Order: sequence, then C-alpha cells, then structure tokens
Amino acid sequence: MKFTSVNPYTQQKINSYPALSAQALDRKIRQADRAFADWSALSLENRLAFFRKVAAYLRSEKQRYGELMTAEMGKTLKESIAEVEKCAVGVDYYIEHAPKFLADLTIPTEARKSFVAYQPLGAVLAIMPWNFPFWQVFRFAVPSLLAGNVGLLKHAANVSGCSLAIEEIFRACDFPTGVFQSLLIESKTVETVLKDARVKAVTLTGSEKAGASVASIAGSQIKKSVLELGGSDALIVLADADLEQAAQVAVQSRMQNAGQSCIAAKRFIVEKTVKKEFTDRVLHHIQAIQQGDPMDEATTMGPVARIDLAEAIESQCAKTVRQGARMLHGNAERNGCNVAPILLDKVKPGMTGFDEETFGPLAVIVEAKDEQDAVKLANQSNYGLGSALWTKDLDRAERLARQIQAGSVFVNSLMRSDPRVPFGGVKLSGFGRELAEVGMKEFLNIKTVWID
Repeated sequence: MKFTSVNPYTQQKINSYPALSAQALDRKIRQADRAFADWSALSLENRLAFFRKVAAYLRSEKQRYGELMTAEMGKTLKESIAEVEKCAVGVDYYIEHAPKFLADLTIPTEARKSFVAYQPLGAVLAIMPWNFPFWQVFRFAVPSLLAGNVGLLKHAANVSGCSLAIEEIFRACDFPTGVFQSLLIESKTVETVLKDARVKAVTLTGSEKAGASVASIAGSQIKKSVLELGGSDALIVLADADLEQAAQVAVQSRMQNAGQSCIAAKRFIVEKTVKKEFTDRVLHHIQAIQQGDPMDEATTMGPVARIDLAEAIESQCAKTVRQGARMLHGNAERNGCNVAPILLDKVKPGMTGFDEETFGPLAVIVEAKDEQDAVKLANQSNYGLGSALWTKDLDRAERLARQIQAGSVFVNSLMRSDPRVPFGGVKLSGFGRELAEVGMKEFLNIKTVWID
C-alpha cells in the first residue's frame, strides 16, 4: 500500500509514500510510550527551549514548506506561507502563556493545602485533514507537547509529504525520538491505534461521519476525544451594516483556500431591505477573483484539493439549482480541480446549499425578514462551528451573538481561528476545544490534591 501525492493544479504525481507495516506501526507506538516518560519528566522550561527552536525554524523554512503545501493541496503560495507563519505565531503564544496555564491552581479550603495540578496523559493520536495541513497539526501539537504529552499524527493521505515534513521539523529541532511521529496508515488502521492501551486520547478534525466513528471507538475504550467537525457557517448582514466591508470580508471568508475551510462563511443571510445591494457588492468581489497556477503571485484562488471534491461541490450546486436556487456566478465547464467561484441566490432551508456543508468555492444568499428571522435561519442548521454578524449597533450585536448557536461569533470581522481564543463547535460540528488555555487543558489530568 502506498500513499500518492498529486498536484491538484497540474494533476501530476509528486511522490508516493509506503504505508507503515503492522510491525513498524507497533515500533512507533512503543517509541511514543517510552518517550513520554522522559519528555513529561522534563521541566517546562526545558520543553519551552525546544519550542523556541521550532518557532525560529518555521520562519526560516516558510518558503520551502509553503511550496510543499501548495504543491500537495493547491492553496495559493501566499496562503501557504501565511499558514506556516501562523504556526510560528501559535508557538510564540504558547511559549509566552504555557507557564501560567500549567501552573498549579491553589484552592482555599479548610485543608492545610489544596490545589489543582495539570498533568499530561501520554500519547495522543491526532487525525488531521488536508485543508490546512500545517496549522491543523501545530494547533494540536504545540499545546499538547508543551504540556508533556507526546504526539502521533495520522494525516490525510493526499498531504503525506506535509505529514513527514512536520515530523522533520521536530527532528531538526532536536526533539527526543518518539515525542512527535507521523503515522502513514490507512483510515481503517486508526481503530487499531485507538484501541492500543499505550495511546491515551484522540483529537480529530474532519467530517461528522469520521468524527462519529472515532468518538465511538474512543468511547468504547474510555478515552478522551476532541472533535472539530464540519460547518455550514452563517454570515448575517443586517440593514445597518457597512455593506461594502461586509461583502468584501464575506467573499474573502468564503473563497480563501478555494472555499475549503470548516469555518468559512457559507450561508450569507441578509436582511431583505439591503439584500440586492449586498448581493451586487458580493458579485463584484467574486468577479475580481483571479484563478490560475497557485504558485503564481497574481493568482488569488487555486484549485480544490482533489477531483472528487470538485465533483462533490458541482453536484451540490446542481442539486441546489434544481431545488429552485438561481445561479448568479459560476461556470459549468470545470477544468480538473479548478472550480470557478459559485454564487447562488434564492436559497432556502431544505435546499442542499443551505442544509449541507459545502466544502468548496460555493456561497449562497439567503433572505431574512428581520434580525430575529436572520438568527432563526442561522440556527436552522445541524452544524454550529463559527458565525459572523454585521451591524453597526454593537449593543444589538452582543445581544444577538448570545442567541446564535455556534462555537464562535465574529462581529464585523473575518471568521478565523486564533491561538488566543478557544476554537470548536456545537451540534454536529463536534465537541471539545482547541487553542487558548482551555485547548491546552483538554488532554491533561486535572488533578485535585488535598493535604490535611
């Protein structure tokens, strides 16, 4: 069995990588188990020193890793380099804040001394997707490893080169053997890894189907799991919004990374009185998108990552149009993985473009009667990952933000993940949180110590 990386823009083979044998997989898990004892015993300051090397190394090699990312999954080189830089920023954040996050918490009680200690669990399996092949991994690995855990990465098959490159980074920064390892294994082998007693927890970013499977296996083994799954994020535009800024950010949010983002704005829910003006402005910005070679500086949107993904987004678009939506922008002639930006109007609940996660450059316009109708439409989804709200009335914004069923609400701003704030969702978008202090503590034993 081999994993093959294919350039989605040229459809040329990049490389093939052999899958791990059962024996090799067992050796890697054994290495992780052994490494945990020594790694967790190191002082936090010693672990911080390793990560200072990582931040510097990422910045020094951002061009090389950016080019690898673009070649394997198709995002523009500018986006890829920015992703590597974001990983370095995430490392910086945890270097600064880990000592505070991991410090014992004294609890006043009648005991002579009582406190909470935060201690690592062991080997954590990370099942990561291809759409942000570096950032998704680093936002798990940095807090988990800094806290004393060790990491096993099962990355998406089409970014196997990125998977091995990330392992290379930790090796180049002199991390002890076994602290972070890439596992080139098939999806069906994940169950074997999860059921191994030496693996203590799992985090997954992916589809709800994959999440349900992994959570079921983890539950059967009484192991902690964190799931960041799909999204059909709403971007609400109220009548008093700055329509030009809202339209510009809406298109950026939906079309960056060729629309392949769980937290991208997918449903533009607009108050009726400003719907036409907002739609015209969105259409203007979509028409300005430059498709082409993602290595070219002039390109602003690259291809989607695989042929099957291109076919899926085309199918969802066609179904939505058959259900009554109107296509305002799009192209029936697809060139391989290159899908033209799609804008659909007159989309309503019950249509594919409203109900399903659309993982590609497809945006839909949904009309709302007023603010309460807009919130109702936003919440009329099985997903609850991110959302955005555009209005000049900030008191109203805060009130409505509390009514939106999502893991995050960004007011007058681009939806994004940021190491300073928790990231995750509700409903079919998963459970648990990544990033910030709460993300660091997901895979820790929160231990109470009571001394009379």
